[in-house]
Amino acid sequence: MYTSRVIKASRRSEIDPFRAMDVLAEANRMSAAGVPVISLAVGQPSAPVPSRAAEAAERFLKAGRIAYTDALGRTSLRDRIARHYVETYGVDVPAERIMVTTGSSAGFNLAFLTAFDPGDRIAIANPGYPAYRNILKALGLVPVEIPVGPDENYILTAEHLRSAHRAEPLQGVLVASPANPTGTVTPRDELQALITFADAEGIAFISDEIYHGLTYADRDVSALEFSDRVIAVNSFSKYYCMTGWRIGWLVLPPSLVRAAERIGQSLYISAPELSQVAAEAVFDTVVELDRTKQDYITNRAVLAQRLPSLGFTDIAPIDGAFYAYAGLPEGWRDASDFCSQVLKTCHVAITPGIDFDPVRGERFVRLSYAGSTADIAEAVERLAGFLNR
Repeated sequence: MYTSRVIKASRRSEIDPFRAMDVLAEANRMSAAGVPVISLAVGQPSAPVPSRAAEAAERFLKAGRIAYTDALGRTSLRDRIARHYVETYGVDVPAERIMVTTGSSAGFNLAFLTAFDPGDRIAIANPGYPAYRNILKALGLVPVEIPVGPDENYILTAEHLRSAHRAEPLQGVLVASPANPTGTVTPRDELQALITFADAEGIAFISDEIYHGLTYADRDVSALEFSDRVIAVNSFSKYYCMTGWRIGWLVLPPSLVRAAERIGQSLYISAPELSQVAAEAVFDTVVELDRTKQDYITNRAVLAQRLPSLGFTDIAPIDGAFYAYAGLPEGWRDASDFCSQVLKTCHVAITPGIDFDPVRGERFVRLSYAGSTADIAEAVERLAGFLNR
């Protein structure tokens, strides 16, 4: 009798789950069963793609041929992204340094594969986006998690980086501003200090700028304003409301462009051409996009006012993106249990902080306010009832 042998999963696959997606999956199952779930679990705009971008894609689709593009992306889109840097930041970035990617997720893969070798050590903030840690581990790189908390407004500083590098040399650092899960924005002077130190020490600097367009106090600051050695990662998913289109971009130092292109040719061939067409058009929809941003501003004010009254503590400054990161109310010590009970009892999906901080995260939760204002208001009322507040 033939007996099949089980194929073992690789060691590189032994990474943590992306719990926000697990929460979303459970919320979707409940919704499919007729339960009125409100999801604050994932960073996904509820607004549709702007109409001009959808119309551009529709016209292109009707033309009848969607094909591969160059691995670096359509020339017209790369030119438009280059223009965006001049208009938004006053920075001249040649289109030749820009690579269009299959979402920022592919951008991070390409950045890590291009800039680092197995065993290299990359500093990231903790709490931070879990996919950083998971992708680095899967690629044989070493994430060096630097704790940040309410005392420093959850910001990774140049002094943090200096201390970690002195303890054991680093080959890279990744800084997100605005950050996920905290929504904090790294001040301009601190960002410059981080880049100056990294440049002086030969540490590759990766700047996650996917939430640019969603800052609420000062203007966005790109790492490219301070150095042409940085790798900037951006996306059309967040401000531009194009999550499912899977389209983003990289700005690379000149020395890494051909390397990223070679890897991209084999991993992805190219980003989807239809998405590239829509992305080029979406740059001209700022009025529509800023109306959506106004909804985030309203939602942000609701959470900033109500979370403290509901007993949440150590709330990170809600400076950008569309997240609130907060300590659990008194009497709760396990965020995973808290989130499970909230979903089952009052049908609100939120993400436990353990997703973002393996050490301290069970004391925190993240709430996304990217949904409609009505949904945010209703979710807060349900939480108030759950907490008897």
